[in-house]
Amino acid sequence: MTNYFRSNVDAMASYVPGEQPQRGTQIIKLNSNENPYPPSPAALAVLQNIDGEWLRRYPEPFGGEFRQAASKVLGVPSDWIIVGNGSDELLSVIIRACVEPGKKVVYPMPTYVLYRTLTEMQAAEIIEIPYSEDYSLPVEELIAVDGSVTLIASPNSPSGHLVATKDLRKLASKLSGVLVIDEAYIDFTEENALDLVKEYENVIVIRTLSKGYSLAGLRLGFGVANPKLLQGLFKVKDSYNIDAIACAIGTAAITDQAYKNACVAKIKASRTQLATDLKQLGFHVWDSQANFLLVQPPQRNAEYLYQKLKERGILIRYFKQFNLDDKLRITVGTDEQNQALLEALIAVPIQMQYNISEV
Repeated sequence: MTNYFRSNVDAMASYVPGEQPQRGTQIIKLNSNENPYPPSPAALAVLQNIDGEWLRRYPEPFGGEFRQAASKVLGVPSDWIIVGNGSDELLSVIIRACVEPGKKVVYPMPTYVLYRTLTEMQAAEIIEIPYSEDYSLPVEELIAVDGSVTLIASPNSPSGHLVATKDLRKLASKLSGVLVIDEAYIDFTEENALDLVKEYENVIVIRTLSKGYSLAGLRLGFGVANPKLLQGLFKVKDSYNIDAIACAIGTAAITDQAYKNACVAKIKASRTQLATDLKQLGFHVWDSQANFLLVQPPQRNAEYLYQKLKERGILIRYFKQFNLDDKLRITVGTDEQNQALLEALIAVPIQMQYNISEV
């Protein structure tokens, strides 16, 4: 068979997202960090009143309506905002605009594995610096590499920890390349790094409507940065990357802060309770500022528990990789879903757990 692909693409592994069961499947889905509550009624109202004219014509190429709404919510000028088909597209745009073979992309590990995939696509050099056991940011090591792009997820996945703003500020002041602060889970925290974009021209903060706004299926994200940085990114993005429906629904959702905040408050309360309950079952639970928990089973039989829960109709996330293969990432669901998870964990045969852990 003819090999049609560039050598780096041919050699790279594909990004593997969380399992997505078919719609209508009776399953408790706690594996992809989706919000368990429905989107804002204001967003759904827009969906129910779509004008066919929106579909006949090309959309506004820069998502102007959404930029204006986000500008009011965030307190930044609208020309400091770039809109993407999910925050993943913006990550891709940044890597494509700033990285080429011979350039370095650096980030701490473990973190969002798509960073590696996007870098491999550009045949650039990947520098992965391990987090310490307490997940403190390896600031000096990141500065020493001084990559063309440095990626920091805060809160981080799968650990759930928030990176201190003072550490991000030090990075921004020392790096010559672009610092990407990926705030996909920022709605579930008490602190953010948005002010850094006003202080440093090389900083871009990336956010999404997938988590706090319950719009993972919509695919809408945005970045905030100095217009001097955005100017180069606009050259690389697709000409009409945001469809008209997504822009209109996203505008309604981000405007309805009261609804989003109410859902977030419920998730944070459930996060605290779920962490307490899992600890009572003997799990080690890392502190989380996101809508998920990283946990270690008492017998460290993470893969076994993942499989047994799946058999019971509950999906969680298992990572078969170094330093994570004895851990699980569990999305915080509704209180009813979390209770079903706990009951299923209790129901797993104890003797089989020991047998598997000893293999």
